[in-house]
Amino acid sequence: MTALLSYQIALLLRSQRWLPPLLLYGIFLIVGVQVGQPVLDSLGYAAAALLPVTAWLVRICVTQEPAASRAVVGAVTGTRRAHLAALLAGVVCAGATAVVGTLVVTLISEPKNANFTVEVDTVSAGTAGLLAAVVCLLLGAAVGALCNRPLLRARGRSIAATVLVSLAALVTSGSPARYAVGDLVTGSLTGEVRTPGLTLVAAVLVAGAAAAVACVLGALRDDTADD
Repeated sequence: MTALLSYQIALLLRSQRWLPPLLLYGIFLIVGVQVGQPVLDSLGYAAAALLPVTAWLVRICVTQEPAASRAVVGAVTGTRRAHLAALLAGVVCAGATAVVGTLVVTLISEPKNANFTVEVDTVSAGTAGLLAAVVCLLLGAAVGALCNRPLLRARGRSIAATVLVSLAALVTSGSPARYAVGDLVTGSLTGEVRTPGLTLVAAVLVAGAAAAVACVLGALRDDTADD
């Protein structure tokens, strides 16, 4: 898996296809996060922006490899492992983005509640923001896994599904991502820092199930056709 993951990450970096989603994330932060805003509100916005960005990165990783190369790698290492490595490559890239984004937002934001009347511990807020970002990252990875190859191969359908399901994962009641972001925003009203413990566990389960489904179907279906 280490070799497969390194191979997929190298493909991603050399292709420079990671640049548009990272630029999108940067635009989200520039538009929605201003210097001196309440830290928990800003961290909630940054975490929410990570979900569609992660879904996009995962889509890139599961579709970037030429069909012939994918067939060779699958024959040597197994289709399930090869597809899992592609999913993990997107998660690793999104994870690095989450760490940097959370750190920057925490540093430029004001450690106060929404009304600027209560002090908020910067370390606790940054930790909660990073965990919320991880929740959104995992939901984005699940969206990317379920809305692209091998479940959806048609380019138009997979892109549309990725966009719509990403939006639904942020606004639908019961979504771990909505709960994680909502805890930050609600906590900002009183200055209380809420750590998304159970929400994180739910996100791990959702992402694991989505990856398992995608990897199993990738092994069962003819995986040589381009999306």
